[in-house]
Amino acid sequence: MRVITVFIAVVSGLLVLSGYFLTGFFPVLADVQTLLLNWAIILMGVAALVGIFNLITVHTDKIRRRETGSFYSAILVFFLLGTFFLGLILRPEHGLMGVVMNGIIIPVEAALMGLLSISLLYAAIRLLRRRADMMSVIFLIVAALVMLGSATLPFVNLPILGITSRWITQVLALGGARGILIGVALGTLMTGLRVLFGVDRPYGGN
Repeated sequence: MRVITVFIAVVSGLLVLSGYFLTGFFPVLADVQTLLLNWAIILMGVAALVGIFNLITVHTDKIRRRETGSFYSAILVFFLLGTFFLGLILRPEHGLMGVVMNGIIIPVEAALMGLLSISLLYAAIRLLRRRADMMSVIFLIVAALVMLGSATLPFVNLPILGITSRWITQVLALGGARGILIGVALGTLMTGLRVLFGVDRPYGGN
């Protein structure tokens, strides 16, 4: 059975990979690649639905057992199902769905990002109290400059803060993000090649 799964995985990967390079010589590879990618998208959608069903099952069981935090589980299940059925009935392009997106989801995400930034700054201050080295000081100074430069406060109206904040986020942070993305891409490439050639076989149980 493992030999069959390895064979299917390797052949599917080679067909998809060949569709990017050999379509000029074998046009049928483009159709095969599209078919396999569509199958992968369908499987990903089914996996997402299974994950959502598992989430609902876990939280409904928590509500039934009346465990700690079951009230928040009830809110999660209620709004998850409500948004799901509302989207099925009204479709995503409906105005009410836009109100849900712009009035609930986006503000909640913005609030979470604000809490995350404050938590990071607080963690930096605690780190500086425990270990006052150069990297901790640099981290705290950079975080404070970016936050003050991004804020529109009447008592903080220094153009140099905005310029410094933009330079940090658009030059230093962007360069670091590109380095991280390149590392992720290389790691993904190596992992894909190992799976493609059967060195790693997650689909076979090893």
